Amino acid sequence: MTPWTLRGATESEASESAVSPPKWTVTCSSANSASSLSASSLSASSASGAGSCLTDPSLCGVTCTTLVCWHTGVIGRGAQKWLVAGPQRRLGGWSELCWECEPDDMSTSEVEVEDALRSAWSLLLDQSDSIADTITLSLFERDHDLWERIGPEFRADVRTSTRQHIRRGLRILSGQGQEEGEGAGNAVELWRETGRRRARQDVPLELVLNAYMLGARILWEALVGRVTVDPAIHVDDQVLLLAARSVWTTLDVQNTVVIEAYRRETSRMQRQDLQREQGLLDGLVEGRGADPAFAEEVYATLGIGAEDAVACVALIHDRPDVGDGLATVDDRLDRLGIVARWHVRSGVHYGLLSGQLPDEDTLVGVFAPQAAGRMGVALSTDGIAGFATAFQLACRAAETVPRGASQVVAVSERLPEVLLVGNPQVAPRLVAEALGPVLAQPPAQAEVLLETLAALLRHDGSPTHAASELYCHRNTVIYRLKQIEQLTGRSLSNPRDKLLLGLALMARAR
Repeated sequence: MTPWTLRGATESEASESAVSPPKWTVTCSSANSASSLSASSLSASSASGAGSCLTDPSLCGVTCTTLVCWHTGVIGRGAQKWLVAGPQRRLGGWSELCWECEPDDMSTSEVEVEDALRSAWSLLLDQSDSIADTITLSLFERDHDLWERIGPEFRADVRTSTRQHIRRGLRILSGQGQEEGEGAGNAVELWRETGRRRARQDVPLELVLNAYMLGARILWEALVGRVTVDPAIHVDDQVLLLAARSVWTTLDVQNTVVIEAYRRETSRMQRQDLQREQGLLDGLVEGRGADPAFAEEVYATLGIGAEDAVACVALIHDRPDVGDGLATVDDRLDRLGIVARWHVRSGVHYGLLSGQLPDEDTLVGVFAPQAAGRMGVALSTDGIAGFATAFQLACRAAETVPRGASQVVAVSERLPEVLLVGNPQVAPRLVAEALGPVLAQPPAQAEVLLETLAALLRHDGSPTHAASELYCHRNTVIYRLKQIEQLTGRSLSNPRDKLLLGLALMARAR
C-alpha cells in the first residue's frame, strides 16, 4: 500500500480562516508500481479522526493518473494538483474543488512513468495545428452536405476552435499547463463557450459530441503514429495505455461540460424567443398589426405568410387545468397544417391561428372534443391588421357561454349574444323592460312561462310545434302565450316585439 497525503480547503475557507487546512491520508492499492489510484478505492480520514468517505465514484474525480484540476487545467499525478472530491459546486457530477496532493512516499518508477507520459504527449506539441486541421477536414468530409449548407464562415470558426482545443489539450497533457495570459480554468471555460456558441449557431448537439469523439480518436492515433514512425522514439506500452486513458477520460469531462453549457444556452434562447413572441402577440391585440413595419416583424418571427388566413381563439377558463387540453388541440392543429401561437392576457388564454384555415364552424369542431372551458373562435377579415378585432369578438363569444360550462362557439353563430356582451349596461335594462312583469310572478309560474316563450321563439311562434317540444297540449301553450302577451304587452306576431323578447331571453341566460 502506498500512503498519500491530501490537504486542501475551498477558496472561501482559506480566506476566512488562518488555521492550517485539514489533512487526509489516502491509500491506494497498486497492481504494480506504475498503476494509478482507483477512484473506487479512495478513502480518507482526517488527522483528528473524523472520517470522510471518498469511495463514491460519483463524488470522486477519475482515476488518479487523469484527475483534473479546474483551477490550473492540469491533468496528471505526482506533485500536480488533482481533482479528488467535494460536495459543493457540482458540475454535471464533477466537483470544482481543488486539493493539493503531495506524495509522502512516491516510488522512483511512478515518477518515471509520469515523466514518460508527459514527454510522450509533448512529442505532438509542434504538430498541434496539423492534428487539428486533420480533425476539421475529417468532420467536413463525414458530414459534407451539412457543412456545405452551414457556410464558409462557420467552417472557419470550427477550424479555429479545433486548433484552440488541440493546442490547449496538448499543453495540459504534456504538463505545461496554460499558455501565458490564458488564466486559470481556461480549458473548461473553452469547452463551455464552445457548447454555448454551437447552441447559438443551431448546430445539433449530436454533431458537436461526435466532433469531440472524432478529435479524441485522431489525437490518440497521432501519438501512436508518431511513436511508430520514428524508431528513435521509445515509449513503453504501459505509458501508451495511460495516455489512452487520459484522452478518453478527458473526453468524458469535455462532453459533460459541453452538454450542460449547450442545454443552458438552448433554454436561455428559448426563453428569449418566447418573450419576443409574446410581445408581438400583445402588440397585435393592441392593434399594431396595421403598422407595416410591425407586421413584417410578425411575419418573420411567427412564421406567418403574408397570404395566410388568421383567426383568434379565446379561452376563459374557470379551472386551472388548461395546459393539457391545449396541448392535445395543438397536435390536432399540426395535422391540419395550422400553426398556433398561445399567450395569456388579463386571465384569458388566446391563440393566433394561421395557415390555410377552414371556416369558423370547422374550427369549432377541432376544439370541441377537448374544450378546456368557455371558448370563442373568430376569423380575422383583414389578416394580421384585423387580429385585434378578432380577439375582441372571440372573447365576447366565449363570454356568451354559461359560466362553468366547457363549450366552443363561433362568433358568427352568436352575433346577437355578442352584441349584448359588448353592451353590459343595456342587458339588465332590456330584461327589465321586456320580461319584468313575467319575472314578477311566483318563481314556479315565471319559469313555466319563460320556458314556453323560449319554445315558441324556437318554432317561429307555432303553438303546435312548441307543444310537441314541451310535451303538453297545444291549448296549454296557447293559454300560456296569452298570459305572456297580457303581462308584457307585446305580441309574437309583431317582428319587433318578437326580436325584443328573444334578446331579453338571451340576456337573462347570461
